[in-house]
Amino acid sequence: MNKKKKLDINDKITSQHITWHYGKVDEDAIHKRNGHLGVVIWLTGLSAAGKSTIAVELEYRLFNLGCQTALLDGDNLRHGLSSDLGFSEEDRRENIRRIGEISKLFCRAGIIVIASFISPYRNDRDRVRSILERNDFVEVFVDCPLDVCMERDPKGLYKKAQAGEIKNFTGIDAPYEKPLQPEIVIKSDLVTPSQSVDAILKFIKENNILLSGSPGMSLGGPRI
Repeated sequence: MNKKKKLDINDKITSQHITWHYGKVDEDAIHKRNGHLGVVIWLTGLSAAGKSTIAVELEYRLFNLGCQTALLDGDNLRHGLSSDLGFSEEDRRENIRRIGEISKLFCRAGIIVIASFISPYRNDRDRVRSILERNDFVEVFVDCPLDVCMERDPKGLYKKAQAGEIKNFTGIDAPYEKPLQPEIVIKSDLVTPSQSVDAILKFIKENNILLSGSPGMSLGGPRI
C-alpha cells in the first residue's frame, strides 16, 4: 500500500487548503519491478573528502547491477534548484531541506538516490532522515582529516577560504558537525574510492535493499 505522508514537526506549510494526493501505483509493485527498494544514500563530509568521486563510482556500479538510480550532487543542484542560495547557515539549511524533499519523492518512486552534500549541520541531516521511512535513509560519513582535504584541495577552495576570498567555508570559518551514528563510516584517506563503494554495496547486500532475484547480487541478512 502507498505509505501515508509524514509531516515533520519542524515543517511550516504556508499554503492553505491543500491535500496530499496518492497515486494508484503500489510502492511494493514498483520495488518488485525495479528489483530493489527505494532508498536515500546520503554521503556527508568535508569538501575534498571524496564524496563526489565515491558517489559517481557508486552510481556506475549500481547501474551495471540493473538498478534505477538518481545522482544528486551539491554543485550540480546549485546550478539550478538552489541557484538562489548562498552559503550562509540559513541558506545551507534551506538547500538541504530542498534536497531532502526531492530525495523523498525519488525514494517513493523506488529510486536509489545517491546524495552527495557537505551538509555540515547534524540537525539538517537528521531532519531528512525524519521525513523518510526509518530504513530509507543511509547516512555515509566520508571521514577525512581536514589537513588531508586541504592538501588535496582539487578546486583550490581551501586556499581561497584561508585567503579570505570565500566566507563561511566549512572547516575554515564554518563548522562541520560529524554524524553521531552513521550507518557507514568511510575513512577516505585510508581506502580507495573503489573500496569505499565496496563497503556501501556490502551494506546494500546485507540489508536487502536489492530484492531476492535481482541481477548481479545474492542477498542475505535482515533489513535494518
